[in-house]
Amino acid sequence: MTAAYEGDYQDLVDEVSELLGAPATLENRDFELIVFGAYDSEGDLDASALDPVRTRSILTRRSTTAVREWFEGFGITRATGPVRIPPTPEAGVYRGRICLPVRHRGVVLGYVWLLDDDPGPSDARLATAMEVTARIGALLADEAQHGADLTRELRAVLTADRDWQRDTAIAELRTALGPRADAPHTLICVAPWPSPEAPSVRTVQGAAALCTMPQGASARSLAVLLRLRAPDALAPATTAAGRLLERAGERGGAGVATARGGLAELGTAWREASAAARAVGADPRLGPIAAWRSIGPYRLLTALPPDATHDPAVAPLLSATHQELARTAETYLDCAGQATRTAAALGIHRQTLYYRLSRVEGLTGLDLDDGEDRLLLHMALKARRL
Repeated sequence: MTAAYEGDYQDLVDEVSELLGAPATLENRDFELIVFGAYDSEGDLDASALDPVRTRSILTRRSTTAVREWFEGFGITRATGPVRIPPTPEAGVYRGRICLPVRHRGVVLGYVWLLDDDPGPSDARLATAMEVTARIGALLADEAQHGADLTRELRAVLTADRDWQRDTAIAELRTALGPRADAPHTLICVAPWPSPEAPSVRTVQGAAALCTMPQGASARSLAVLLRLRAPDALAPATTAAGRLLERAGERGGAGVATARGGLAELGTAWREASAAARAVGADPRLGPIAAWRSIGPYRLLTALPPDATHDPAVAPLLSATHQELARTAETYLDCAGQATRTAAALGIHRQTLYYRLSRVEGLTGLDLDDGEDRLLLHMALKARRL
């Protein structure tokens, strides 16, 4: 959700709260919290109001799949008017709910939720509240369309081959974003991305634009330009990346670039984000989400052409018949050459470790007592993961 829309959503939800005399919350169709209304009435926030489902929704800004399926079982995805849902303590719903479906041109885009009381709001007031939800639906559709409209601009920035092309693309993106262009931004890369289409901007809070990018011959990745409140506040990017990984539905990873003010360095930011995503794919210990600054040697290795990391001395060790030796050598080097730590990590005796290391030296011709040879071997072993 972008700052340009946040205040409007809040005003409209507060209007519903005042109209119906109860605190309201607005969620998108994926049950992710957008805003919740403040209604000043004694007793509205008593313990019974904050049942487990409501508390989790407010604190974590989303609901579980089980809760979503339970509520959808009452037909809210098809309803065009208010839906009353009875209290069900065994489901964690201690008080009844009123769901106001938020639609635009017949498509459900979200839900306004209220706690139901006896007798609750009248049909006339609910009908008036539905008119407000229609305005919310138009706003949600407008924001989603705005994010989709920036797909072309973002892709043009990230794929520009020449400096003048990149400058022109950045200028167009800056114009489209308006005042938001000067805010701190980061780029997220999710790879692989299963669909050629980018998800709705409503999926990602703070997203300015999304697009899919080619990744190799047949794969693709997702690029997300995310606005931040401050350059050192990357938590929203990590949260957004986690949600996108859930949407991807495949084994993969996400990378987050270093935050920057403005748009001038988006090309560099995309290289960082995609490098971090590649590193997660190469070494799952880094992920499933990794910031570029946290991927260590992969910052250098991902910047090299693939052929540059193929060293003839190390090649024999990388054959399928020597996988155990390669793992032993990498673990030994990860442990800074400490035999006791290495043997413990591998679950082997130290004499077995020394025997394997001697075989590594014999295969490669490298001296593991030599710092440069160890560096070469370590980098080659890390590079093979990519």
